[in-house]
Formats: sequence, structure tokens, C-alpha cells
Amino acid sequence: MAANRPSEATAHWWRDAAIYQIYVRSFADGDGDGTGDLAGVRARLPYLVELGVDALWFTPWYLSPLADGGYDVADYRTIDPAFGTLAEAEKLIAEARELGIRTIVDIVPNHVSDQHAWFRAALEAGSGSPERDLFHFRKGRGANGEIPPNDWVSEFGGTPWTRLDDGEWYLHLFATQQPDLNWAHPAVRREHEDVLRFWFERGVAGVRIDSAALLAKDPALPDFVIGSDPHPFVDRDELHDIYRSWRAIADEYGGVFVGEVWLPDTERFARYLRPDELHTAFNFNFLACPWEAEKLRTAIDDTLAEHASVGAPATWVLCNHDVTRTVTRYGREETGFDFAAKTFGTPTDLALGTRRARAAALLSLALPGAAYLYQGEELGLPEADIPLDRIQDPMHFRKNGADPGRDGCRVPMPWAAGEPYAGFGATTEPWLPQPEGWSGYAADIQYGDPDSMLSLYREALRLRRAEPGFGTGGEPGIRRLTWLDAAPGVLAFARTDGLLCVVNLAAEAAELPSHSTVLLTSGPLDEAGRLPQDTAVWLRA
Repeated sequence: MAANRPSEATAHWWRDAAIYQIYVRSFADGDGDGTGDLAGVRARLPYLVELGVDALWFTPWYLSPLADGGYDVADYRTIDPAFGTLAEAEKLIAEARELGIRTIVDIVPNHVSDQHAWFRAALEAGSGSPERDLFHFRKGRGANGEIPPNDWVSEFGGTPWTRLDDGEWYLHLFATQQPDLNWAHPAVRREHEDVLRFWFERGVAGVRIDSAALLAKDPALPDFVIGSDPHPFVDRDELHDIYRSWRAIADEYGGVFVGEVWLPDTERFARYLRPDELHTAFNFNFLACPWEAEKLRTAIDDTLAEHASVGAPATWVLCNHDVTRTVTRYGREETGFDFAAKTFGTPTDLALGTRRARAAALLSLALPGAAYLYQGEELGLPEADIPLDRIQDPMHFRKNGADPGRDGCRVPMPWAAGEPYAGFGATTEPWLPQPEGWSGYAADIQYGDPDSMLSLYREALRLRRAEPGFGTGGEPGIRRLTWLDAAPGVLAFARTDGLLCVVNLAAEAAELPSHSTVLLTSGPLDEAGRLPQDTAVWLRA
């Protein structure tokens, strides 16, 4: 059935939506056991309505051993008991929709958990079995098969091969507990198409696709040669046929896709956004860009150009559950993001980072396209230092402890300053420890402070929704951005309907362009009405 198809008036909501990412385990705890859950999310729906978001993207809430934060899925049709039940998920989807908020779920097609029924059956069936054909099992190299089948490197570091007692090896581009599926097998394709239908039938508006460029592999699984084209497991042409078949399913329900596509080649990236493939993809070029005016302008121009070539809207993202939080990143000497550069003990100026993060919020929300906001960014949360004995992220362990991992951006949310565990809801210590002073970022104390990060986001999202010039008008075409003349280090652009955005990254205060009204600033103007360094403003001409 396609009962959830949107009306023509709302069919293009995703082109300029504000979408809030929920990492369920750390959002809000409804039963007090230290782990966030669906009951906690349902209790906080009024907060999300007042914040002003259009949709919620949930990271995986499925049955999982949580070897990689839920991205090791054991059953796509079952909610993990730590989070709730399928009935509760259905109720949450419906309640949010009644409040005007759509739901996007996360699909992880590259791999499953080693506890998934398919993989358990493959282990039991043994070498050469049809069950193993659903994955990538191979004999090893060397006299006794003791060398991995090829020289690939895992996304988490180290070899992506694990050897079984029977001598065969299986491929996992991520953690050992995440065996890669064989997407050349028709049963793998059928299963995922069924999973898409399962969730669209339950009312979700869209699907986020994890590691979307990694599914297809060269069937020979050859060694990696630098510069090889095509790559043996990244961005292979076979992927596009998969996503065309998915798009046909989404179109039945009026659903949308957003892909996690990390690719440096803008032309190859844009192929995923052709009209019969994915609707949108995350813009990591902008996310990873340093806080430098020239580089930010280039990232914006490149993003808009690559999306215009296929008629797709851009997405603007500052942070997510994998990335160092914006306040911390912008308070460092190196303000860009690179997984390879993450290390312990990096000096951070949080006051500077907060000032820049406020300005970046107005910059990203003024750009044409959809905006994604990771939970806690609206509170100005910094990256937390997790004690070594409490780190859970496999990225930390796969890299022999050199990488602090991603737990620092996943610490449970602070809701109420005067309550235990900052009002997260737990009656026992949360699954990740909240650092000292975490309650100082609590939503309740920011709610009444007009100068808080929360107040800034609420007002920016209100204006973004109220002012048609910031959007696309619900139409496929993207309303244009026009750069204005500005001093070096200053970004200034116009949208439509007389809306202007100016961001000053220069050392000197900047003169504002001619305007009639100041709509919103990320920080106060100086006594002469100029825009200080690391400050942004929205104006009406």
C-alpha cells in the first residue's frame, strides 16, 4: 500500500527541511536504566516542536549487540529492547507526525551484525555452503591460508578480515562483528527492498543510508592499488542500479532517501543524486571545511554547483554522531575535520569555539537546501573527554588506542540542571559518563536565556521557516544564493525576498551592507553597528 504518500503541496518538504538527528541511546532516558529510549524521545517531542524542526533522523534503533553503537544490526524488523518495542516505535512515528514532524530511519546495507540470523547460519553451514554466499568468505593466502585474502584496510583500521576456526576468512570493512554482505547476491537485494517497504508501511517519511558508497565489491576481491579505477570497494558503478531499484520503492510511498556518501570527486558524488536515484546526500565537504572564509566560500560554491547539475538540493551539516562537536572543533588551531587527525589532548578554546559555532549556525541555516542538526548542537555541547576505562567505540580499539573514538560526541543530553545526571532521566549512571559541569549546558537553564545557544537556534529555525526567501518554496528548483561584495575574510550573500547573511571571519569588525532590519545576530554588534570577528547576522535589505 502507499497510504502515506504526501500531498502535492508537501511532496518536496525535504528540499529545505530542518532535520534533527537523534542518537537514541543518549537523547533521553524514559525508564531510568541509564540508556536513552523511545519513551524518552516521546516525552521530549514538545521540546522538538518548540525547537522548530521538520523531521527526526533516528540512528539505528534495531536489535543489536551494540558492538558499534547500533550500526551492527541483528534484525531490522525488531526494536532493540533497550530502546523499546516495535509498537512503541510505530506510536512515536505517528505522534511525531501529528505534531508536524516526520521520521527518517537509518538503514545499514553494507553489513549486518555477526549475531544476525544469516551470519549465524553461514557459520554453522560451513565452507562452500549457500549460506556463506550471502557474505564474502574466502580462503587465505600463504602456505596454510594464514594470510588474509587481500591487503585492504578496515575503515576502523587494521585488516578487514577475520579468520574462523575452519580456516576461512570473512570480510568486514568495519568492526569484526560487522560482516559485509554480498550485494551481488539477489537475496541480499530482495531482503533490503523488503525492509524498506516494512518501514515505509509504518509511516516513516524517509531513510538515511549508511556508508552508501561501499556496498558493491569487485567480485575478485583484488589487492588495492593506489589510483585503481574502478576502486575495488568504493563508489562502484553497480551501486547505481541498486539505488534505482530503491528509488522505485520510495516513490510508491512518497518517501525520500539521504545517503552517507563520502567522495572527493564531485562529479562522481552527483551521480548518486540523479532524478531516479537518491533524493539527497550528506555534504561532508562543508562539514569538514576549516573555519576560513575562502575555503568555506569554495565549499559552498562547489556544493551548489554539483547539486545543480542534477537538480538536487544541497544538505548542510556541521556535526553528527561520528564527528568532533562543532564547539570543540572550531576552538582548535586546526578547525577542519579529518578522522585521521583525531588525537587525545588537543588544546581547545571553548569560548572561541562557541562564538564560531554560533556564527556557523546562522551561516548553515541561511544556505539553500536542507539543514541537519545533531542533538546537543542547539545546546552548544562540547566534545567530552571520556575516561579511558569507559570508552566503548570500536574505532578507538581498532586503532590501538591512538584515536579517542567517537564517544565524546555521544554523551547523554543534559535537560535539567538541578536533577541527577542533568535530567537525562537515569536513576543509575548513564551508559557514558557526563563530564563535570555538564549540567551547565542543560536545556532548562538555556530556555529562558535570550543569549543562549538554544535561544539562537530556536529563533533561527523560526525565521528560517517563516521567511520564504530562505527556502525553496516547496518546488524542485533551489532559490539562488548571490554573493555580495565584501572585505577579505567576510562572507556576504543574498537569498531572495531581500534576505541577507553576513559572516565575519576577519580580524577587524566589518561594515554591514545597506539594510532596513537586523533579523538575528549570533553575537552583539559593536558600538558602531559593525559586525565583530567570528559573528554572523541575518538582515533584511
